[in-house]
Amino acid sequence: MNDQHEYWTQRYKENNTGWDIGYPSTPIKAYVDQLTDKNLSILIPGAGNAYEAEYLWKEGFKNVFVMDVSEIPLEHFLKRNPDFPKAQLLQENFFEHQGQYDLILEQTFFCSFPPTDENRNAYALQMAKLLKPKGKLVGLWFDIPLTGDMEKRPFGGSKERYLTYLSPFFKTTTFTRCYNSIGPRADKELFGIFVKK
Repeated sequence: MNDQHEYWTQRYKENNTGWDIGYPSTPIKAYVDQLTDKNLSILIPGAGNAYEAEYLWKEGFKNVFVMDVSEIPLEHFLKRNPDFPKAQLLQENFFEHQGQYDLILEQTFFCSFPPTDENRNAYALQMAKLLKPKGKLVGLWFDIPLTGDMEKRPFGGSKERYLTYLSPFFKTTTFTRCYNSIGPRADKELFGIFVKK
């Protein structure tokens, strides 16, 4: 965890946050706008500045949990949302977290750690562990080629490759080219809804 903590904390200190668009991503906002149960327990791992969590909170979802390995984005989030419960801000390593959620939102998290089979299998297993029966993993995966460069984030992949990791644990509801990506990510994102088996 220390290596990841130092890496991401340094990125925030340097304001080297090219993934940060400054507002909730359009596809996730569109999905959230269809949700009617405000009591859902929702986890956003690797949340960064967590604009999606801020949107959920302001829309009345009170069981939102924001996770990041670095304290800096969590502090930024709390400054913007001083009434947000501190107990729901989790500075943790995702792979060591324990909890149970109805919904986990994936937003540039999967693509943030080195794309080894070991890491990606661990991601799928941990997502399944953290979801309640019939819980959902929903969000965006980059549809860009893997280059073999183990340093340059975001790391990509393909629909077929992602499914090899997710299929053992999840039933696919939808996994398709995203039609409402922001401009710079047009034709580079897949939107998926996966239900825990």
